[in-house]
Amino acid sequence: MSFNSWKDTLMHSHHTTQDQMGWGQHGFKPFHGMAAQFQALMGQPGQRARRGDVRTAILRLLAEEPMHGYQIIGELTERSEGTWSPSPGSVYPTLQSLADEGLVTAEPVSGKKVYRLTDAGVDAAAQLAERSAPWDEAAQTSTTGTGYHHAAGRLFQAVFQVGRTGSAHQIGAAVEVLDDARKRLYSILAED
Repeated sequence: MSFNSWKDTLMHSHHTTQDQMGWGQHGFKPFHGMAAQFQALMGQPGQRARRGDVRTAILRLLAEEPMHGYQIIGELTERSEGTWSPSPGSVYPTLQSLADEGLVTAEPVSGKKVYRLTDAGVDAAAQLAERSAPWDEAAQTSTTGTGYHHAAGRLFQAVFQVGRTGSAHQIGAAVEVLDDARKRLYSILAED
C-alpha cells in the first residue's frame, strides 16, 4: 500500500478532507491542523480545565519564573504529560484578569510580553502551594494518567515525518509497521 493510498484510507475512514488532514497538492503541510487530527484519531477531545484551574496553574508557574503566554501553554502541556493544553483563548484572558487584579505585570522582552508576579501575586500563589497542581490532576484524570496521549502524539509525529521526508521504500516499511501496530492495538481490546 502506498503512502497516498494509506493517507486516502485514513482520510475517508474519518470523513475528513485533505485540508483538514494537512495534505495539499504539494504533500503534507507540517503541523497544519495537527491538534484536530490527534483529537479525531484518538477518539476523544483534549482535557478541558475549569477556569479556576487555568488561573491557579498560571499563578503557580509564575511563582517559579516569569514566562510569556505560549511558554505557559507549553509548560502546562509538558507537565500534564500532554493531556492538558489550554488554548491561548483561555490563557491570555486569564493573564489580563490577573493583571487587572494587580497580581501580575507584563513587560516586553525580545518582542514578547513576559508576565511576572507582583508582591500580591506572590502572596496569592503561596496560598495555592498546598493544593495539588492542576497539571498533575489533568495528567491523572485523562486516560488514567498512563501517558497514552503523549505516546500517541510522539507516534503521529514519526508517522508524519516519514510521510513527509521518507523514500518510497521507507514509506512502504512504515505502512507495514503501522498495519502491525493497528492489529496489535485491536488485539489488546479483544483481550479480557
